[in-house]
Amino acid sequence: MALLLVTIPLTPGSATAEYGWAAWSGDGRKLRSQGSAPPALLPSGDEIILGVPAGALSWHQVTLPQGSMSGAVRLRSVLSGLLEDRLLDDPESLHFALEPGARVGVPVWVAACNRIWLRSAVQALESAGRRVTRIIPEFAPQPTGAPPMVFAIGEPGAALCVVSGADGVAMLPLDSAGLALAGNLPPDTHALAEPAVAELAESVLGYRVPIVKPAERWRQASESPWDLAQFDLASTGRARASKKFVAISRALWHGPQWRAARWGAVVLVLAQLIGLNAWAWKERNALDAKRSAIRNVLTQTFPSVQLVVDAPLQMQREVAALQQATGGVTASDLEPMLGALAASLPRGRAPTAIDFSAGQLRLRGLGLQAAELGNVTTAMASRGYSARSEGDLLLVQATEAAR
Repeated sequence: MALLLVTIPLTPGSATAEYGWAAWSGDGRKLRSQGSAPPALLPSGDEIILGVPAGALSWHQVTLPQGSMSGAVRLRSVLSGLLEDRLLDDPESLHFALEPGARVGVPVWVAACNRIWLRSAVQALESAGRRVTRIIPEFAPQPTGAPPMVFAIGEPGAALCVVSGADGVAMLPLDSAGLALAGNLPPDTHALAEPAVAELAESVLGYRVPIVKPAERWRQASESPWDLAQFDLASTGRARASKKFVAISRALWHGPQWRAARWGAVVLVLAQLIGLNAWAWKERNALDAKRSAIRNVLTQTFPSVQLVVDAPLQMQREVAALQQATGGVTASDLEPMLGALAASLPRGRAPTAIDFSAGQLRLRGLGLQAAELGNVTTAMASRGYSARSEGDLLLVQATEAAR
């Protein structure tokens, strides 16, 4: 499952605008290729994640009143009212997105950006056949209790310092004055710098800063649970279910937190396969042993049989031949049939004609009624014979078990 990360240019999205992209392997460990291209020339991917630059987003914390999440229209109206005094633009021109797991009565983060700009970018990609599965922010506020993150990004002439903490996201100039505006950062603050501004970041921060490439930084951002595709940009129920399935599948298949579970599942499947094969091998050996025993009984009892094809049938034929050769009587001979029939027929009933051929006895003229025929059939069956009527004929022959 290939992952394609696409970043929106700050200029309004169009069919000719250049979108940055990075193609990753499904597990997010290997960067396959990267570049920039118009939507129609972007590579394809099983999962396409659209990234919104930090400069296009503003962050606001609000407390939702009771009943505000009863519907998308009402929630949008509530957010417009709560943020109206904090926004420089008309709320109707902005797109809002709530943090994952937002609840009423507690502070929640709201991301805001230009609605037309974001919609045009999504439409440009989807018109080019690139269906967006998620929309993520470049930076998002850290969870409560998590240490702040400092990112040095940009170019030496326009370097920026992005501070992401539990109190929001701030973009400041990457210099001493900008860092002073960020306040006193706690000792556990983690910093990363892009290669172009790494030296500047170390001189401003006063310590060595690990380097992260922009593509890797965007991949890390894709692991955030944020999805800005909400309200009028939200997909249909079926598409949302598909997106959720893709996200869950990707997390289960590639997420490091599920590595132990994946190995456990592999071991379980292998154990089941090995166990089934061992059981099948045991059953097959037992069946082969039974077949061999049957063949041995046949060949030892009748040494003249050299080739065993169907041991039970060959045994039956050899026994019948032996009985005929020694004058023995079998259930398929005439005398036993007549004896069984005499004990089963109603008193006073005698056939007018008897014919015996190939183990089948035919009797005519018995004149049995339906009830009498049923009694005769039952009685003959208990003696190992089948009896049936065909017009005025009564046909009797030995069953397979009695032969």
